[in-house]
Amino acid sequence: MNQFTIGMLARQTNLNIETIRFYERNQLLPKPNRTPAGYRLYTETDVKRLHFIALAKRHGFTLKEIRDLLDLRVHSKSTCEQVRQKSEDKIRLIEEKIRELKKMKQALSVLVASCRGAGPASDCPILDAFEKDN
Repeated sequence: MNQFTIGMLARQTNLNIETIRFYERNQLLPKPNRTPAGYRLYTETDVKRLHFIALAKRHGFTLKEIRDLLDLRVHSKSTCEQVRQKSEDKIRLIEEKIRELKKMKQALSVLVASCRGAGPASDCPILDAFEKDN
């Protein structure tokens, strides 16, 4: 079985050493075995787990949600339907964020259109709009 130091693991997973330690502290990654000198030793399983975490993050899952997914993976009574439900819930949250971002973009676009881009910042309609008490 291959074993990796934290530096090797960081290179293998393209993650920062501090990120790996953070995942350990937050119990997303199990505490590794240590050498007699105290160096952490990781396994191929840890590499796979970190890849899982990174990919789940890229798909929009929070660390808490990732922990829940990892828990589902190891509990024998968990079902694919539970994973699907969590994924569908995430899609709904993403769609809600997209709607909010579109509203923000539209509101900011209106402000940008009202600004001629000339003159002092103290006369900028964008800054003026942010100071208004609505």
